[in-house]
Amino acid sequence: MSGPNGANGPDAGSLASVGLSCPVPTGEGGRVLLGHGSGGKLSAALIRDRFLPRFSNPALAVLGDGAEVVLGTERMAISTDTFVVSPLEFPGGDIGLLAVHGTLNDVAMMGAEPVCLSTGFVLEEGLSLILLDRVLQSMADAARQAGVPIVTGDTKVVERGKADGMFINTTGVGRLRADFRPAPDQACPGDVVIVSGPIGRHGIAVMAAREGLGFEVDLESDTAHLGPLVESLRAACGPHVRALRDPTRGGVASALNEIAAASGVAISLEGAAIPVPVPVAAACEVLGLDPLYVANEGVLIAVVAAGAADLALQALRAHPVGGGAVKIGEVGEGPAGMVTLRTGLGGSRVVDMLPGDQLPRIC
Repeated sequence: MSGPNGANGPDAGSLASVGLSCPVPTGEGGRVLLGHGSGGKLSAALIRDRFLPRFSNPALAVLGDGAEVVLGTERMAISTDTFVVSPLEFPGGDIGLLAVHGTLNDVAMMGAEPVCLSTGFVLEEGLSLILLDRVLQSMADAARQAGVPIVTGDTKVVERGKADGMFINTTGVGRLRADFRPAPDQACPGDVVIVSGPIGRHGIAVMAAREGLGFEVDLESDTAHLGPLVESLRAACGPHVRALRDPTRGGVASALNEIAAASGVAISLEGAAIPVPVPVAAACEVLGLDPLYVANEGVLIAVVAAGAADLALQALRAHPVGGGAVKIGEVGEGPAGMVTLRTGLGGSRVVDMLPGDQLPRIC
């Protein structure tokens, strides 16, 4: 596997040195593997083969960042996510901040205006109450800054060793607008692919904290509420915004593969245009990781009509969180579902979804 500019990908020695692995099926067909939570091929297979046949309904079949539901005359968006990050606190954030931002962002990717949040906690016996207070305060501050209240919740406590300290589930509800409905299946040939800022910071920051790795430059998670960026895109481009995704698990590569598959199009990326911070690129080079697959928590991908690309870039760059927005690729007719990348050496490679997970437990 090669990196975004043709660099060599993971090797067993570099991954083993920090206790990482890339789980793939190895004869344990009857059991859940860590890679089933990767956001890659194993995750897709788990959902397709086990969840969808049993829970099948039109709202679920879309498989977006959330679902659309009708309540009387209102069309609402609802999204839920469970956060199991380790460590619970990391440079630039913590599990509570991540839970609020992550769910608000999923609602925003549907083009919805967030209305409220619910939250559920699984706490492990022995968890420090001081640490719990910090996480709760972080959640409260994030929700307050976003103007979205946490209106209900639940708490469970399990025996020592059963929850890795704390797991948090958050569910967000938002109000959909009739004139702004981005969706994964709306990308069209000729559209432009834009990323709102540098990629890979969250995954590398969490991994460095978990494994005790030291780099010359400190890396912090990019976790942020992306709602203001989406609102700016709506005001500037409206219906010309075809699709929005926040590339969390599985990174930019997985998000674009999902859009390409849902829309039946091909996506071509320019490797030299993809904004990878120097510290992230250096860490990935040392560890044999590909930044395209590393999780982000404060970056969005926008697929917009070509004629609206400049307006979209201006709108994103007007905000600090989107100041690094750039065009990274284009949408083509085929082969349907394929994502490719042009390297700095003039070659091209397929950017597929990972079979397993190169960075477990980062969101």
